[in-house]
Parts: sequence; C-alpha cells; structure tokens
Amino acid sequence: MSEPRLIAKPVISWPRLPSGMELGYTHGIAVDSQDRIFIFNMSHHAVVVLDPEGNYLYSWGEAFARGAHGLHLSREANGEEFLYLTDIARHLVAKYTLDGRELLTISAPPLPTAYPSSEQFKPTDVSVAPNGDIYVVDGYGEYYIHRYDNAGTWLSSWGGRGSCDGQFQEPHGIWIDTSGSEPLLYVADRRNQRFPCFTLDGELLRTYVGDFLLPCDLVGDGNHYYIPDLNSRVTITDAQFRVITHIGENPNQWEDERWPNIPESEWKDDHFISPHALCLDNQGNLLVVEWVPRGRITKWQMTYL
Repeated sequence: MSEPRLIAKPVISWPRLPSGMELGYTHGIAVDSQDRIFIFNMSHHAVVVLDPEGNYLYSWGEAFARGAHGLHLSREANGEEFLYLTDIARHLVAKYTLDGRELLTISAPPLPTAYPSSEQFKPTDVSVAPNGDIYVVDGYGEYYIHRYDNAGTWLSSWGGRGSCDGQFQEPHGIWIDTSGSEPLLYVADRRNQRFPCFTLDGELLRTYVGDFLLPCDLVGDGNHYYIPDLNSRVTITDAQFRVITHIGENPNQWEDERWPNIPESEWKDDHFISPHALCLDNQGNLLVVEWVPRGRITKWQMTYL
C-alpha cells in the first residue's frame, strides 16, 4: 500500500499575543488534554499559555528567562498533568504544575568523573516514562542520558561523547514512544544526524539514519514521526524513519550570515527559519517553535489523502 499524500497548510496570523509582548528564543512547546498550548521561551514570561485558538491566557516562569530550553508535558496515572522543563543556564530540570508551581528540581547526577562541576550539566530535553521515571538528555553538556526516579533520585546513565553506537554528538531531544507493547526511547542525536532507539534500561536496539541535517527533536503519532530540523525544515517520516516529505523547507537559509536573526519582514508563512521543537495538538495540527531571537510559533493543518 502506498503512503498517503500529505498536505500541510500554515494557519495565517496565528497565534495572537498581547500587544507589546515580546518573546525570546522559542525552544519548547507542548499541549495539554484541553488543547491549551504551552510555549517555552527565553524571556521573563518564559512559559506562555494559549487557548486552542491561539489566544493568550497567562504566563509565568521568570526564573527560566536565561535558560529555557526543553519542555515536556506528562500525564500521570491519575490523569493529572505536569510540566517538566530544562534550564541550560541554571543547570537543572524542574517539575511544575501547569499554573507555575514548582514541585521538584533535579541537578547534575553524582558522577564526579563526568561532572567534576555541576555547571557542566546543561540538559536540553526531558521525557517521562509510564512508570514515572524521568529521562534527561544532557545535549549541551557531557552528552549523556540520565535516568531518575519520580522523586528525582539518580538511577543510571549511558552515552557520552562520540560517534560509535550508543554514543552521541549533541543529543538534543528525547522522546518516549508508548504506542507499542514496550516503551521505547528515541534520541535526536543532532550532530551525528541520526535517531538511536533504546529500551528504557539503556539497551541500544537500532539506529535510524536518513536525510536528516540537524534534527533537534521528534514526536510520533503511531504512523509517522515529525522532526524539527534546525536547517529550516520539518521532516516527516513513516514508522521506520523513511522520509516522506519535508515541509516549510527553506533551502540554504542557514547560510545567510544573519541566520537565525532574519528580519520579520522577510518571514514567509509557508517557510521555516530554524525549527527547534514541535508537537501535535489533539486535532492533529502541527505546532512548531523556532530558534529565532524574538521567537516564532506556527500552526500547520495536516491532511493525509
């Protein structure tokens, strides 16, 4: 059976932020069960919350103004939802309620050889397993994956710098797939241009390579993977990481000496500058945030024919 044809259409004039509100680099995005949208950015309102139509609701998170990076929304067994956030400036991961109350912080793991200084811990992303274990990827630090229990106690680590199997070169994003019989952990190994797949105990099962330039992260819907690529495109693959298409592709944009600080007057609705993270809402729309100084958020209607 042939792969369905995809039509991706950007939603114009979306979202609608308050007049005068300026964001910083938009690094993370997540959607809760009510389709409220959480945007993580480097500004004094680091977590901006929108309604499903893209209207501003509220914001919080001034403490993350300098280090906002990875964002993950976790739904616990009782249905309650929480945000996990990484801070590359304060060298920590934190768990928050959706309205901005801090519940837990996690700092560098107790590995003195790898981390003689806690400042070497620069976590770029986080994901939570069905059993509550927390997986953190140190993508701007020492290139390890760290596993903690739900109370923040360190359990194990694996990886490290390199290009051999099980090693990483800037492991930037992490995502746990729960659609199969056993959860699987995928890493966006950005500078190695690949996606290694692990068990939750750290056993490497396989590594996917393909037409990936600078893959920052990934999410899946059971049939496809959606990959924000910093080199001005979003890649969509099938379940075996075979590329179906690139959307919003802006070839060679990254070669512009101004990149990623491209003036807004030159932005095009159907072209990306530097996709950094993405998610799907509950209607299947694709929401993308980009690594640009004043932030950029776009919504794409996805139709498979």
